[in-house]
Amino acid sequence: MEVLDQIESIQKEIVEDFSLFEGNKEQSIEYIMDLGMELDTLPEEFHRDEFLIKGCQSKVWLVASLDENGAVVFQSDSNTALTKGLISLLMRVYSGQQPQAILRSEPWFLKEIGMDQLVGTQRSNGLTAMIKRISDYAGSFDKENG
Repeated sequence: MEVLDQIESIQKEIVEDFSLFEGNKEQSIEYIMDLGMELDTLPEEFHRDEFLIKGCQSKVWLVASLDENGAVVFQSDSNTALTKGLISLLMRVYSGQQPQAILRSEPWFLKEIGMDQLVGTQRSNGLTAMIKRISDYAGSFDKENG
């Protein structure tokens, strides 16, 4: 499977997951918060300003590293359940992917699941900041163009 196809496939899965709620905002938000609760805890040593994403209403920390196959592995945390769920969705799509695939993909699933209807402007801005940080990390690890 082409690496970009993996990202597309994961996004399709997320859209299918949210389709079960048939546009019910409360159920969708509850599901996002549940996803956040399932996220592995980020070690306290990474709860530092250098890993904090600027532009988020809540505190969100994001750490990235490369695994032995050259894939970007993300770890994150947040001080609120909803925001933790939002970053977990992005991690589901992008963690374990090659830097080039991350840089070439768009998170179209957010529009498909109606994320703009689920979260307010401040959280939308924060989501944009999270996506930018993911892309920045991928760019810093991209050996092909670096």
